[in-house]
Order: sequence, then C-alpha cells, then structure tokens
Amino acid sequence: MIDHIGVQVADVEASLAFYLRTFAPIGIREVVRFPHGDSMVVGLSGPVGIPDFWLSRATGTETRELHLAFRADDRQAVDAVHEAAVRAGAEILHAPREWPEYHPGYYGAFLRDLDGHNIEAVHHGAQD
Repeated sequence: MIDHIGVQVADVEASLAFYLRTFAPIGIREVVRFPHGDSMVVGLSGPVGIPDFWLSRATGTETRELHLAFRADDRQAVDAVHEAAVRAGAEILHAPREWPEYHPGYYGAFLRDLDGHNIEAVHHGAQD
C-alpha cells in the first residue's frame, strides 16, 4: 500500500549516518542524493535498490512523533539493529521481543532516531 515515505530531519547528514549505521543489518543504503536549497534530499533503499525512504531538512518545528517500521528478514536482523542502535547511543524504547498482541511471530525492537521519532525493526514470522 505505501510506496515511499519522506521524513524531515534537523540535520540530514547526521540522520543519514545514523540510519545507515543502525539499519545496516537489514541492508539499508543510500541510492540517490540531490541538492535542495542549502541542504540536500537523500533517498535510501533496502536490498532491492528502489529509494523508498527519503530524508530532507525540516522547514518547521516538529510537533508530532512519527512511527516508522523497517522490515527485517529474520529475528537475528532485528537483534543486530538493536545492537547497532545501542552502539550508536540511541534511546531504546523496547528491546527485541515477540509482541503477541500484534500477531503470533511479530518480533520487533523500537528506538528513537535523532529527531525523536519512534523507529522499529520488525520481523513477521514464526520463531526461527
């Protein structure tokens, strides 16, 4: 249903570095960038290579928390994202665990990005 999403951030370079480092275990990578004003817009993708997650500089003050979940291939990838987030000094909202209230096999970890958004790595499937 969702084709792509754009997130406005305070510092594009800092946020780019954070997402590349933290979500490397699920294959996130930069695939395109172009100037926009005195900043830039950056398109990131997963292994397929289509830019479906975009970062650009915010033009106003953020007033709402965004929740965004990135799909992981397995539970080990969710664990690896969590470990990378801890190493990056991110605020951990929820360590990796199964969330049966969502559905059996829903395994996720939640953290805050540099702009205070609730970001998740999730695997949908039976226990590995």
